[in-house]
Amino acid sequence: MLLALALALGFSISNPGEVLAALPPGNAITDPAAILRDSLPVQQPDLRELQHRLEGTSNDLRARRWSSIQQACERSSKLLNQRQGRIIGDLPPQQQETAKQEIENLQQNLINLCSSSESQNRDEFLEQRREVLAAVGRLEELAIESFPYEIPEEFNNLPRLLGRASVEIRTNKGNLTAVVDGYNAPLTAGAFVDLVQRGFYNNLPFNRAEDFYVLQTGDPVGAATGYIPDGSKGERQVPLEIMVPGEKQPQYNKTFEDLGLFKTTPVLPFATLGTMGWAHSDEALGDGSSQFFFFLYEAELTPAGLNLVDGRYAVFGYVVDGFDVLENLGVDDKIETITLLSGAENLQAHG
Repeated sequence: MLLALALALGFSISNPGEVLAALPPGNAITDPAAILRDSLPVQQPDLRELQHRLEGTSNDLRARRWSSIQQACERSSKLLNQRQGRIIGDLPPQQQETAKQEIENLQQNLINLCSSSESQNRDEFLEQRREVLAAVGRLEELAIESFPYEIPEEFNNLPRLLGRASVEIRTNKGNLTAVVDGYNAPLTAGAFVDLVQRGFYNNLPFNRAEDFYVLQTGDPVGAATGYIPDGSKGERQVPLEIMVPGEKQPQYNKTFEDLGLFKTTPVLPFATLGTMGWAHSDEALGDGSSQFFFFLYEAELTPAGLNLVDGRYAVFGYVVDGFDVLENLGVDDKIETITLLSGAENLQAHG
């Protein structure tokens, strides 16, 4: 199970400029939490406006434009106060009471955020902003009333994750926390979470490591390269599954090249350290079974939107904590256990 490298695509390794020139400009967002918020299947313009206004303070923070940051905080607080009724009213009735409590907490957090901008305390501001944006994300998730599309019947024999889950990945060098996204990759995320619950990944080594590129695992002991269900003679195979922006459901077993999408960034891009991708062979798109990899994002070598894996491999989640551990892992290391922290209720064994 090897990832296609530049040579396989006809590019010259000795001329990286040729590779980059041939690739499309892409999504500059590299924060996994922001990517996960943006990829939620919601149409809630007030919350989106609040989210993007606060995320946009990053540029001002780098330039130390504290007056602009304070103005953004004040406008965000005003927006929430003015539109909270509409935000709550747009949510499913069963979620509105929870939303009221979230908004009360969010209002106080915004007051704290504005105070940290006034004191120009960068670390405090970043911590407060993380809390505010996490609350906005929770409100956006409340707006999702049901799973937004039907999965093709041809995949009815495969597990699926109809929502999100979080996992703790314990390694011999420390722990990672990751969010797995079934909204945009339900079959891939479902296969992964199903294997997690079976203990499939426990004590498996990392079988491939390339500096600044990938760290791969999931190859079981023995001749098989993937998961063989009890009573089956062959591996369970998961199709290549990639959500195209603006479409209602993922594309299956087609790369962006097959679709003629040469300048498109997937809804779940390989854009940050710890992006989780599903491996398949060089011979077929739909023969991935259990092996997955962490994308070792490096801004200069694999910039967001300018890499060789977007649109060719499925992303199904992102590491959100433990990046220092991830950067120290290699082929001499192993996964000890993967534990499901939340989202078990979103897993269906099959269609």
